[in-house]
Amino acid sequence: MGRATLANIKGKGFSELAKEVKTISEDTNKVSNTNKNRNTTSSDSSGKKNRRRTRKMMMPTAVVVSPVQRLYDTCKDVFALSGTGIVPNRDKIEQLRAVLDKILPEDVGVTPKMPFFKRQVTQPAPTITYLHILQCEKFSMGIFCLPPSGVIPLHNHPGMTVFSKLLFGTVHIKSYDWVVDVPPNASVVVNPSQTVQHPEVRLAEVKVDSYFTAPCNTSILYPADGGNMHCFTAVTACAVLDVLGPPYSDPDGRHCTYYLDYPFTKFSVDGVTVPEEEKDKHAWLQERENLEDLVVDGAPYTGPEIVEN
Repeated sequence: MGRATLANIKGKGFSELAKEVKTISEDTNKVSNTNKNRNTTSSDSSGKKNRRRTRKMMMPTAVVVSPVQRLYDTCKDVFALSGTGIVPNRDKIEQLRAVLDKILPEDVGVTPKMPFFKRQVTQPAPTITYLHILQCEKFSMGIFCLPPSGVIPLHNHPGMTVFSKLLFGTVHIKSYDWVVDVPPNASVVVNPSQTVQHPEVRLAEVKVDSYFTAPCNTSILYPADGGNMHCFTAVTACAVLDVLGPPYSDPDGRHCTYYLDYPFTKFSVDGVTVPEEEKDKHAWLQERENLEDLVVDGAPYTGPEIVEN
């Protein structure tokens, strides 16, 4: 703007030019200062934009952790000192329970529409499907898929802490703990004509005998209490996410044993008495080997990938 004005006064008299030049010079200085201010403002604005852009580029991208990855990470922490008979402290137990309580079927790639949840009418025992997620020395993760009427027979978890999360469906759970004050070497009388000096049955107390429908709280059992021996019976198709710490291991003495249960009144044991009102809360358990009523198939886990770290 200043230069254009100066160009317009060429050829005029000196006196007039001097006056105009003075005026133009003042105007030019004003314009120059204005341009400087504009340049400064523009520079500041550009700098702020660049700084904002730089900050955005420098800000770390948020990492989305899948629920099953969070479960793995929590298990790794909770069972860091895992071993036979070692129970995590209460805070750790609650930490893992809270994570499991939030797990949904879709978080582990399970839906009731999967073929192994269909009702089976041609087989004597409905087939149970096991989806193996992960196992390490400290813990294991897997999903039991039960069609309607599917049964996981009564079995134990020696020296283990177990979390069971019902993902969907309705299941009946019955669990026991051993009664520890039974006299040793007591004779078991099945009927008046039969006495067994080395009994194959052992007295247990009922801890849980209830129906559960998802969504519900995660169930927890411990090495010596909480219903270490349990049986699952599917009322509807259902899926159970199991976390075991530590996992089964024959070399480490953690062998899975199956049992039959009998009413307390079926046997009479020397020195063992139970109040009449407590008899239905006790049962005799007998180890079993023939599992004709249990058929388990394995299937691949198709849920989100877990990064082991």
